Amino acid sequence: MSQKTVRLTMAQAIVKFLSRQMTEIDGQKVPIFGGVFAIFGHGNVAGIGEALYAARGEITTYRAQNEQGMANAATAFAKANFRSRFMACTTSIGPGALNMVTSAAMAHANRLPILFLPGDVFAGRQPDPVLQQVEDFGDGTVGATDCFRPVSRYFDRMTRPEQIVPALRRAMQVLTDPAECGPVTLALCQDVQSEAFDYPESFFAEKVWKPRRIEPDADELETAIDIIRKAKKPVVIAGGGILYSRATETLKAFAEAHDIPVCETHGGKSSLPHAHPLNMGAVGVTGSSASNVLVEDCDVLIAAGTRLADFTTGSWALFKNPDLKIVGLNVQPFDAHKHDALPLVCDAKVGLELISKALGSHRFDPAWVEKAQSAKAVWMKAADAAIAPTNAERPSDAQVIGAVHRARNGENTLLVCAAGGLPGELHKLWQAQKPGGYHMEYGFSTMGYEIAGGFGVKLAHPEADVVVMVGDGSYMMLNSEVYSSIMAGTKITVVLLDNAGFGCINRLQMACGGANFNNLLADTHHVELPQIDFAAHAAAMGAKALKVKSIADLEEALKATKDEPRTTVIVIDTDPLITTEAGGHWWDVAVPEVSGRAEVNEARKGYEKARLAQRVG
Repeated sequence: MSQKTVRLTMAQAIVKFLSRQMTEIDGQKVPIFGGVFAIFGHGNVAGIGEALYAARGEITTYRAQNEQGMANAATAFAKANFRSRFMACTTSIGPGALNMVTSAAMAHANRLPILFLPGDVFAGRQPDPVLQQVEDFGDGTVGATDCFRPVSRYFDRMTRPEQIVPALRRAMQVLTDPAECGPVTLALCQDVQSEAFDYPESFFAEKVWKPRRIEPDADELETAIDIIRKAKKPVVIAGGGILYSRATETLKAFAEAHDIPVCETHGGKSSLPHAHPLNMGAVGVTGSSASNVLVEDCDVLIAAGTRLADFTTGSWALFKNPDLKIVGLNVQPFDAHKHDALPLVCDAKVGLELISKALGSHRFDPAWVEKAQSAKAVWMKAADAAIAPTNAERPSDAQVIGAVHRARNGENTLLVCAAGGLPGELHKLWQAQKPGGYHMEYGFSTMGYEIAGGFGVKLAHPEADVVVMVGDGSYMMLNSEVYSSIMAGTKITVVLLDNAGFGCINRLQMACGGANFNNLLADTHHVELPQIDFAAHAAAMGAKALKVKSIADLEEALKATKDEPRTTVIVIDTDPLITTEAGGHWWDVAVPEVSGRAEVNEARKGYEKARLAQRVG
């Protein structure tokens, strides 16, 4: 019996296939692709552009202003959906495609799903070299899209129309796999996009992708339970895997059943409500004093769903107990084995449930919990002081955070940020109320993510009050998606802190003994320093925009614009030097061993002393 087929161009087959992929959320079947972001050029407008036009009723195409911006928004959409849904991005060849490579690296570092569909050169090579083609003198197969290879979990180049059948199936497997999850790139040769093939109808059958919950190996589980049961001072570090596994209630039950304090990474913050008595808050370089004092002393660390990056571990100098044992609870073996951890390779929810069941009624030393809660009380006094209102002409970042917190941190608030000084302050000070209420891109610390990220979060949660906090440096790098959010009718509130430069790196420069140089605008090479009117700039893109002069004015503006239907940008001048001194930990940033400046030589002495605390291996 012959196989039933349908004749389509490769681009039409891609779009039809994407529209047939589904998932289930809260018992409801929904498309797994939230849409396709597209900026058209000669490498995709005639092929995939025409296919998307024909499928307007089946899958939504969003027009962006910048390829990196749209890919950032798509990545944020996936993160806000805890990886259960994601988006695709299509561009022309050359610069349009390469603009997305930074976003691919960001998604790769954060283990987030996104499908890249960049255009590529002609497979037939007849018109070579085509506009925007990158030519390698020694390899005719090399193209610009090869730059996606090291930052994609799966990469393929479509040089024949039938190749899309196995490639798309492999792509979906990677995008939905809890361990392999990350960006997929299918480079689409522009002539092949428009070539037709008789595709099997079965290829377009609707498919529902359900999350896989990986069970642990019996021996690994037994070892982990034995280690945890013998602990005197256990701590859980909750990473993003807790949120992606939707294990927040499981974590809460686990901590309460056995009296185990919980600390949170940037990715894992909001795993527990901030007010929970066992939530010690942020951990590591940007951590609370409560978390860090416990982690320094703990004898068993349950690293649940975390990459154990240097900001979490204090560059591996935070853990002071020589007898420390780490249980690496992670779906990805690469992460579970880090730093000689005892691996427990499994889904976070499944793993915590099985450990808790084995522990039964076992509770850990009450004195350990008392120390934790006492430490949290001390921390909260310092945190409250940092975010308290002020009449300062240029408030600190922390004081701005306090204003946003008082005016807009409700049950429906989703706070979005990424790079610069704000992540450190927000990790310490933002009091998240629900899972996902703190949306921070700090796996790659990508400047320019913030506004595009807020746009993507709003697409994921149209009902939410999405508040973006961004510095002037990141805003200048990528602000075009303010316009995109207005076009799409997706209102976000942007709080823009203007400290006239890269304040965070300026402080790091000073801490390393460096002179103030090339970070704050006043310290850069310039003939003239124009005064940037950020409110006027945002208004020119269609936003409701205003400049406020004080913390009190900021609070009032945030309250007044909460129900404003358009994207709103509120600008406030801030101090570039003030940071929250409480909490935190040393971070390994190598100071020059030789310098003609006494300040650098003194900083080097402190650096060498701090390195003595680092764990090796």
